[in-house]
Amino acid sequence: MPLLPFLRLSAIAICVAPLVPDSALAQPDDLLPPPQTAGIAVPDGQIEQAIEQLDALAESLLERSGIPGMAVAVVHDGEIPYASGFGVRQIDEDAPVEPETVFQIASLSKSVSATVVARQIDQGLVRWDTPVAELVPWFTLSDPAVGEQVTIGDLFAHRSGLPDHAGDDLEDLGFDRRTILERLKYLPLEPFRISYAYTNFGLTAAAEAVAAATGKAWEDVAAQSLYHPLGMTSTSSRYADFQEQANKARGHVATPDGFQPLLERQPDAQSAAGGVSSTVLDLARWMGMLLDEGRLEGETFISAEALLPAITPQIISSPAYAPDARPGFYGYGFDVGSEPSGRVRIAHSGAFYLGSSTNFLLLPSLDVGIVVLTNASPTGAAEALAMEFADLVQYGTITRDWFEGYSQLMAPMLAPVGQLVDMEAPAEATPPAELASYAGLYENDYFGEAEVRLEEEQLRLVLGPERQASPLTHWNGDAFTYAPFGENAPLGSLSEVAFTASQGRAEAMTIEFLDSYGLGTFSRVD
Repeated sequence: MPLLPFLRLSAIAICVAPLVPDSALAQPDDLLPPPQTAGIAVPDGQIEQAIEQLDALAESLLERSGIPGMAVAVVHDGEIPYASGFGVRQIDEDAPVEPETVFQIASLSKSVSATVVARQIDQGLVRWDTPVAELVPWFTLSDPAVGEQVTIGDLFAHRSGLPDHAGDDLEDLGFDRRTILERLKYLPLEPFRISYAYTNFGLTAAAEAVAAATGKAWEDVAAQSLYHPLGMTSTSSRYADFQEQANKARGHVATPDGFQPLLERQPDAQSAAGGVSSTVLDLARWMGMLLDEGRLEGETFISAEALLPAITPQIISSPAYAPDARPGFYGYGFDVGSEPSGRVRIAHSGAFYLGSSTNFLLLPSLDVGIVVLTNASPTGAAEALAMEFADLVQYGTITRDWFEGYSQLMAPMLAPVGQLVDMEAPAEATPPAELASYAGLYENDYFGEAEVRLEEEQLRLVLGPERQASPLTHWNGDAFTYAPFGENAPLGSLSEVAFTASQGRAEAMTIEFLDSYGLGTFSRVD
């Protein structure tokens, strides 16, 4: 059973590439060298006209999606000509979203963190090709040779061979960053440097290596080298700082009764990959620096040598599915692709099921970018608005119903997981053994200790360092179920817990929800 991803814009952006009307075709700019030539010219005033339509577009998407709130900002020619908020910070309160409202930006953190690394490269502390094990010797992978060779860049490009979203299941159970990174060594690997799989904790391992090179905590490195110098005064890589903000957006989960604030998303374990909180104004300043090729107020802030590898292709993330389809690429923490206009697009999406969906998109050839932050489970609204704006900027018209396309792609992220979802228990189920025969301590190298308790004739499954307890419901024979709920288990999820018994006593159990990599079997130890 695969874990739910945060968001894979690299795949999404390619699957819903825009249709460009023939009337939009124009002569390329002869002043540009061939690799930079766009196929569609942008007339004077078209970008300004696109900006003027953002209020109406945002309001429409807020209504269509049902999300509580959204903030949007545009950067162009070194200025922020547009910044606005829509809706509310929390569904049952009247406080409006403003440009100053702080959001959890989820996987937009990866792009931000890549620029933190680039700053350390300019300081001579690390390189993109520095092996992680040189800086954090305790880190390795299931193939020791790969563990020795894997670099900061490999992990920021998701090409280490680690499986998709490796380690997220440990985070769900409440394990800390160091423990999760140490246990990545138990996971199977795909071929090194030719396999792309999106991993929050692979990238986090690289960030920890960079932090080790500085002698500081990653969160302090980010603040001191990027946020403070750029004037990103409301940005932090610590959840506690987000919590202290008076003007912050609360996360909302999609429920049958609409979006509701249910659980707080605490992403400190993967701070560099998904733990940044910020505002559209702060992120617009950051995007302006990127569009100015690493300069800040005319001075070099990040050198081209450090920045360019991050924002240019390092691996194919979405292979072309047809001869006339454009592939998608990933740099170091950035999605990179091509628009039908012939213009390069640099972007990234982020999403927490527990209540955040975000997107930024840059068109470097036009010196324009947009960032959209929302406070709800992913619906496609953030990506749709960014693409509507990109269409208007390039073609003067919106080429398709972007929200319809993106919402269909996001729908699986909101769906319950588990092979027994929507199934009824067998009408003539085999009864279980004595409940006391299942109770005891179980262990697993990857997930650690699990306990099955018997309390007042009710079995409970206890997992993780936070001792998360869930009631077990009998299904059939030695099979029970429990209902996980969290970042990777949407409402309505149902997991089987199958016990293996010998001589009237359970000796092992396999937890379906934790068996994504075949590591979900726990052996009895008491």
